[in-house]
Amino acid sequence: MKPLSHARPLWLRSAPRELLLFGVFALLLLGVGIGLRDPWPSDEPRFALVARLMVEHGQWLFPHRGAELYPDKPPLFMWLQALGYLLTGSWRVAFMLPSLAAGLGALALTYDLARRLWNHRCALLAAATLLVTIHFTYQMRNAQIDPLLLGWVTLANYGLLRHLLLGPSWRWFAVGCFFAGVGVATKGVGVIALLMLIPYAVARRGHWQHIAWPTGGWRWAGGLVMFFVPILGWLVPMLLVAHADGDAQHAEYVRNILFGQTVHRYAAPSGHFHSPFYFLGIIVIDWLPLSLLLPWALPAWWRRLKRRDARLLLPLGWVVLILLFFSISPGKRDVYILPALPMTALALAPLLPGLLRIRGVRALIFVLTLLLSAGIGSAAALALAWHPAWAVPFEQSLDPHIWWLLLSIGLAGLVIVALTRVRRAAIGWLAFATVLWSVYGLWGYPMLNGDRSASDVMQRARAIAGPQATIGLLAWKEQNLLMTQGPVAEFGFLKPWPEQYADATAWQRAARSQRWIFSLDTAMGQCVDRKKATYVGHANRREWWLFKADAVLPGCVPHSGENNDNDAE
Repeated sequence: MKPLSHARPLWLRSAPRELLLFGVFALLLLGVGIGLRDPWPSDEPRFALVARLMVEHGQWLFPHRGAELYPDKPPLFMWLQALGYLLTGSWRVAFMLPSLAAGLGALALTYDLARRLWNHRCALLAAATLLVTIHFTYQMRNAQIDPLLLGWVTLANYGLLRHLLLGPSWRWFAVGCFFAGVGVATKGVGVIALLMLIPYAVARRGHWQHIAWPTGGWRWAGGLVMFFVPILGWLVPMLLVAHADGDAQHAEYVRNILFGQTVHRYAAPSGHFHSPFYFLGIIVIDWLPLSLLLPWALPAWWRRLKRRDARLLLPLGWVVLILLFFSISPGKRDVYILPALPMTALALAPLLPGLLRIRGVRALIFVLTLLLSAGIGSAAALALAWHPAWAVPFEQSLDPHIWWLLLSIGLAGLVIVALTRVRRAAIGWLAFATVLWSVYGLWGYPMLNGDRSASDVMQRARAIAGPQATIGLLAWKEQNLLMTQGPVAEFGFLKPWPEQYADATAWQRAARSQRWIFSLDTAMGQCVDRKKATYVGHANRREWWLFKADAVLPGCVPHSGENNDNDAE
């Protein structure tokens, strides 16, 4: 393999300088805005709250959401957020760091693997394509588990492919298996990385080109042992503690996280039901602009596969298996196939220099940039000038300056389109993506944060109650407890609302003058006199109230409302 310093550059005179510039660009696109917002629903406040409680109470093996155990996900992601806080001292920074590191790591691994399989030019284009694919950029800027899972799965795939295509290298095989296990300790489906062995077996049996021929059966088994090391590193201490303390809640936690949130959730999910073809729509829309290349890439891949090129069979075969794996389950979310994006970009790597010279490809990218810019700008201009009916719900729940933000993005996009035109459409999309995510991070984050994080309503609640009063949370969401200031009490998260209401009002009666209840509108039902209660505000598409004991109607029990845990995970 040619050293990077001797590699043929793509745009600049030096390949190392190109790589450095790309690294800065990637950090900007994925990192701009970090520190300017708090966690936003649906998932971010949940994980940040669990991580904060870990730091505050030192309970690392059995995560808590308030007073209740949180058994829905393994704790690794929350551990990393807590570590980020211990390093930075800021939750606003710490909760985003695992996703940022995973995104930058996936880009680096995709580049390095493509460079080893082909060359620097192909590799840089593959990494850039991955970076500016909407699904990748958007998700890696969120503090959820799936971006971190993408990072671990990509690292596992990197180790496996270093062994299966560029090896034999049993050390890299062990690394790949180990990080597949880390993926399982992050989210149970991390085992999908090992599906890479299936297309390898096909290639080896068919004597495909560009595969390695490692020998030594015991070493294959040794790699699989490495897969279980991180899993057991989490499970064994948890099981020992649960067995030793005899706590029934810990026993239920173990049962739930080992079975209820893995096999049962895959086979019989409780929501997100979609057709078996759901992910095809995600690829077409969410994977823009990468998906625009597929009409040309598919026949080119087929021609190379007929020539038995294992460098394409392994990543493409793995992507197909991922799609089949998640399509079988009735429950589907767009993020499930997120780990397939780096391997798709890797498979595109040898084609990209030629694809980006095709006028039809450039024209589609140009049209995409034009339509998005014109659509965003026109919608914002209409909302500002005429306030049509479709804009009213947005204006009621968001800062009205959101239209100026969107108008700025749209106008900047139109200027970029006018300057780059069809000939430089790829550069135009890079510039548009830079404007989009920079404006969103630097302007949009502070503008939207008060409503989306619930920080505004929690600050108003504290101002109404006073600094010394204790606020009890009724029918709360994770962002409410996370953003609460001063003394606070809560009465369970998953507990039915009528039971929460009964516990909260009984708690309030014990110290009527110093205890307020902060409640979701629908959870109060008709049991609170709203003339004596105080309306706090709107946040997260919900209305929130604050009341003291004199507003409670004696003997009244509210009816059960919506499911309290209905946000996506």
